[in-house]
Amino acid sequence: MRCSFAAELRGDPLTGTASPALGFLLIEAPGPWGRLALTDSRLDPSVGSRVSARAVAAGLRALLIRRTGRHGPLLRRRYAVVDARPGQESTRWGDFVADDELLDIPLDGGGEAPTYDPIYLVCTHGRHDTCCAMRGRPVAAALAAARPDQTWECSHVGGDRFAANLVVLPHGLYYGRVDADNVIEVVEAHERGEVVPRLLRGRSRWLPAAQAAQQHARERYGDTIDSRRIGAFEPAGTIPLGDGRWQVRLRSGSGYLFVTVAATTRSESALLTCHAVHPAHPPAFDVVDVIEAHAAM
Repeated sequence: MRCSFAAELRGDPLTGTASPALGFLLIEAPGPWGRLALTDSRLDPSVGSRVSARAVAAGLRALLIRRTGRHGPLLRRRYAVVDARPGQESTRWGDFVADDELLDIPLDGGGEAPTYDPIYLVCTHGRHDTCCAMRGRPVAAALAAARPDQTWECSHVGGDRFAANLVVLPHGLYYGRVDADNVIEVVEAHERGEVVPRLLRGRSRWLPAAQAAQQHARERYGDTIDSRRIGAFEPAGTIPLGDGRWQVRLRSGSGYLFVTVAATTRSESALLTCHAVHPAHPPAFDVVDVIEAHAAM
């Protein structure tokens, strides 16, 4: 059984599974991608390796992108440097012709003027995991028909078992188990400044424990417009307590919530990706304690 179908049957939780990153480096690369996309595609592998290292050093996740249905070579391609930090959300687009031009892209906020329009990335990286292609391509096609200028297919984003995976930029919001029927719901919610909690994996800016605490607060205080806001219950600090526990401080109205979460396992070990050879326990978080406090604290 493919990993995403098995994960659904196990009930693997989405919460707290977004890959942490301060932002993203997107590189247009039409055509097929190998398992390690940046070094196994039409991109010069030596350039891809060095660009990936530069991105990691800057706190960015490097992804290849392509338009749905377009696989031929392009004379001029696009790149984007995305800042996903709360309050700084923006994208700087640019063009390149030769691969080695990517080595000179400014990753610190310089370069082209910023834009603020949404970008929708659907992982369709089938060489990395079959589920990403099987479940991602129909979503990419449906989304491209509705938002053609803002939709891109992308390489591996993490969490293959949650395919189809959608990443909404510049906010760095990860969604899982997206399909052709609900993807427009996610897009329309984002355009209203809201999230869709039942499909939300987390926001890349926050550590997994903080993602889990924020999601718990959304659920605890009801399915209201306020709790669905992108910035609702924003994490303001995470303290490791040891033994797989963290205390996360969340902003809440005029005060704070202190949410203690603990890493746990909720099911038997399993092969978590289609290519996995060793079983592992799906990670999850349980809420241990919630304390409400006024801002004066």
